Amino acid sequence: MKVVVTDIDQSAAEETVSLLETEAIAVRCDVTSLKDVSEATNEAMKAFGQIDVLINNAGWDKIEPFLESEPHTWEKVIAINLLGQIHTCKTVLPQMIEQGHGGKVINLASDSARVGSSGEAVYSAAKGGVVSFTKTLAREMARHKINVNCIAPGPSNTPLLQEISTYNEGIVKALEKAIPFRRLAEAEDIANAVAFLASKEADYITGQTLSVNGGLTMA
Repeated sequence: MKVVVTDIDQSAAEETVSLLETEAIAVRCDVTSLKDVSEATNEAMKAFGQIDVLINNAGWDKIEPFLESEPHTWEKVIAINLLGQIHTCKTVLPQMIEQGHGGKVINLASDSARVGSSGEAVYSAAKGGVVSFTKTLAREMARHKINVNCIAPGPSNTPLLQEISTYNEGIVKALEKAIPFRRLAEAEDIANAVAFLASKEADYITGQTLSVNGGLTMA
């Protein structure tokens, strides 16, 4: 397995590469820039010659009531959470099609896309867009044997949630109380679901959204 780790923070990408027990490279990329994404795709192709799996997991949010939010926040939320995934798919899918042996795309959405979440109106809208985008791409890419699926994480122990908790005290304890398993998701919980959808065992699964949320929502 060969991995390309992209991040807007080059040092963070390099740190992740250092933890991987496989051949990997770090590439700085701002997913809100189609030019950046195109250049990162070219670097991946130059390094490894093909792209078999695309995982879209860049995300950002700011918890606040919708009527107190401002356009500059909406634009950032939509640019990262929705347009970022559109940009990567636009540049990577032609490569997968040209390779001619299929591929896997796993987009990170959110349970807020399915059930809503107070204080996350625009984020929920952006992630809802990811779910719909995924379903449509799955239909269009099926003829090329490219699977396109979503993971919808529930509340997770991530740097983003830690950042949010600095201005929203008590949010972590409240979330833990609401989750039947009484804990937040860890990165490994999400990664395991992603690994399954990227595997051969998921070859007949496409256009689906898998919630990984400890039972917070059930459908």
